[in-house]
Amino acid sequence: MTKPLRLGIAGLGTVGVGVVRMLRKNADLLKTRTGRPLVITAVSARSQKDRGVSLSDYAWEDDPVKLATRDDVDVFVELMGGADGPAKAATEAALKAGKDVVTANKAMLAEHGHTLANLAEDGGQVLRFEAAVAGGIPVIKALTEGLAGNEITRVMGVMNGSCNYILTRMQSAGLTYEEVFAEADGLGYLEADPQLDVGGIDAAHKLALLSSIAFGTQVKFDGVALEGIERVSIEDIRQAADMGYRIKLLGVAQMTARGLEQSMSPCLVPETSPLGQLEGGTNMVVLEGADVGQIVLRGAGAGEGPTASAVLSDIIDIARGLRLPTFGQPADSLKTVPAAQSTVPAPYYLRLDLLDKPGALAKVATALGDAGVSINRMRQYGHEDTTAPVLIVTHTTTREALDVALAGLPGTGVVTGDPVALRIEEV
Repeated sequence: MTKPLRLGIAGLGTVGVGVVRMLRKNADLLKTRTGRPLVITAVSARSQKDRGVSLSDYAWEDDPVKLATRDDVDVFVELMGGADGPAKAATEAALKAGKDVVTANKAMLAEHGHTLANLAEDGGQVLRFEAAVAGGIPVIKALTEGLAGNEITRVMGVMNGSCNYILTRMQSAGLTYEEVFAEADGLGYLEADPQLDVGGIDAAHKLALLSSIAFGTQVKFDGVALEGIERVSIEDIRQAADMGYRIKLLGVAQMTARGLEQSMSPCLVPETSPLGQLEGGTNMVVLEGADVGQIVLRGAGAGEGPTASAVLSDIIDIARGLRLPTFGQPADSLKTVPAAQSTVPAPYYLRLDLLDKPGALAKVATALGDAGVSINRMRQYGHEDTTAPVLIVTHTTTREALDVALAGLPGTGVVTGDPVALRIEEV
């Protein structure tokens, strides 16, 4: 009989319990597809509370590091989360003890991915993380296997389901950001620290990992230009819809002569595009290759089943004997490249509050023109006391020129508050 692949699972939250359930439910199917049994030998979590699934068949370890180094564990499955602390310590211990590792921990890999990849590859182990990016969507496999023969030119996508839920709910129900934020929080859609979601940090971790694979670079999370969705108002949602656009928290990465451009920020996309039609908590990743063209991957970005499915896909690959470098090529071959601000020209959406006084619009137009930014469309909405909301769509321009224009607006004496500026991506 073929030797079983023995698993130690650290972290028994939603995803960990989902992995246990799937391994039990699909035991015969998994054995058929891998040619060997997949068995859990030991587990670890913060407490031994009831999780709705029996754990009595498995050894228990309070310390995940001890679990990671047990003699009866072949693959350490890290589902605790956190960039440092027990997750990192246990992962390092497992690799040093000669164990393969499967993780869903995007934060740990975004901060320490290159170091951990070197540690794994130096010892002949594999470190897999399909579940760390876009839930059940097999985007890591798409890049490292299906598209391995392509030069990737751009990676783009909606990678945080909570933000997409908030933005599409604002659109469909006409609710304010604050109202939908409270609703999403009450439904349990947000992290314990909501800033990880609405601040774009969670999605930026994912983008940094995809960029490393796509462009053969060391993971550079601190190179992601980051802006969350907190300043997107219901007025922005409505005005974008009037022009045929939807607002999405959109990640974009591409390699340029100046370095690696990575941004995670609210953008306008055409409502008829695949990204524009993406509703609720669903994720979508768009991959563009020099030879294959555009590939669109859509699916559930979180949740017990989809994320557990991604974890199992990595375990199955290990059981089948597939052993790839962590980021699709040897860790010591990954390049160090500078972070670059986007230089690719695009139109921009601007929302300004102007003082209701003669010549205000002319002063704004002059300030934009002085920076080389021309106006394509302009709309003025109903007055609010002494101010008038004004919407501007620019012609194609660079972010550098736009920043110069924005810096000059306070000097006009007619702009109140901080303008909202969102890139328009034609996808």
